[in-house]
Amino acid sequence: MADIAITNIQPDRAAVASQWQLIWWAFKRHRLAMVALWVTVAMYLVALVPGFFAINDPNQQNARATFHPPQPIHLIDTSNGLSIGPYFHPLKLTRDPQTLAAIFTEDKSRKIDIALFGRGYEYSVLGLFNSSVHLFASSDPRQPIFLFGADRLGRDVYSRVIQGAQISLSIGLVGVFISLMLGIILGGISGYYGGRLDFIMQRIIDFVLSLPTIPIWLAMAAALPQGWPATLQYMMITIILSLTGWAQLARVVRGRFLSLRTEEFVAAARLDGVSEGRIIFRHMLPSFSSHIIASVTLAVPAMILAETSLSFLGLGLQPPTISWGVLLREAQNIRSIATAPWLFMPGLAVVVAVMALNLLGDGLRDAADPYNK
Repeated sequence: MADIAITNIQPDRAAVASQWQLIWWAFKRHRLAMVALWVTVAMYLVALVPGFFAINDPNQQNARATFHPPQPIHLIDTSNGLSIGPYFHPLKLTRDPQTLAAIFTEDKSRKIDIALFGRGYEYSVLGLFNSSVHLFASSDPRQPIFLFGADRLGRDVYSRVIQGAQISLSIGLVGVFISLMLGIILGGISGYYGGRLDFIMQRIIDFVLSLPTIPIWLAMAAALPQGWPATLQYMMITIILSLTGWAQLARVVRGRFLSLRTEEFVAAARLDGVSEGRIIFRHMLPSFSSHIIASVTLAVPAMILAETSLSFLGLGLQPPTISWGVLLREAQNIRSIATAPWLFMPGLAVVVAVMALNLLGDGLRDAADPYNK
């Protein structure tokens, strides 16, 4: 009698996987979205503790470093033997005898090492304690390094871009969170109860969506008192951006609730005596939470661009608050464009952040339907 080999047959993973596992497997196949995920995580890590990643005090002025150009970083030194490690040569300032224009040249006779986890200015870590340790810093406190150059007041552009990430990236999260709450609550009520209440809510949403967004932002931001403290300005700008961003999400939520309220699991929950609040938040919302997450991810870059636009036009956040929009105001005149093109570095940061968040949102939106091959 021939032996019969019995093999263990592994069940199909997709047949037994949860919804979130299916979404994650589909998301991992989206390579650009995975790259965008790591870029987004890195940006928000920087925004969480910007002082650690900055080099110089972003508010410190230096009259001798006005429009200081970016400094090159060297890794290999062969002037006195062979040494490997990051260092830079300080730049000497001279004047053109004809035009008196500033000319910066490297002083090859001086070498300043760049220390990893070096000491620098003191900053607050999440408001819990103070630290002076930075990811990298100049080994000579008297000789700062300007990776992205300096502005008209001699302030380090790199450190200001890093510090501005905290405001510009967090205002997108806070604004979207407020819009999310308004959209889920108002859209959920409209779709779940229907009838006259749904009619009234939809007319309100139609009115909000018909408003021209940019003029409304400008008008509301211009109405804010200029003397308000930075924290209050931040909160008010966030609320202004949120007031016009909830309507689209509310319409999506309303449509989903209209289709789900007649499903069998909702009827079973009602027959079981489950409260309406529990039906909405425990049974209906989780069924399309992946779509909400994708919508939120795509809404964050819109909030970032809105804050940047308002601050760039002088109607948003005001100095000494540091955001990418506030920093871009330094590049509004022709002199800045001609003599200090590095002042556009905040604009590059905005482009990277918006592209990463959009790609991340696209990946999440595609993965939200894991059965769609």
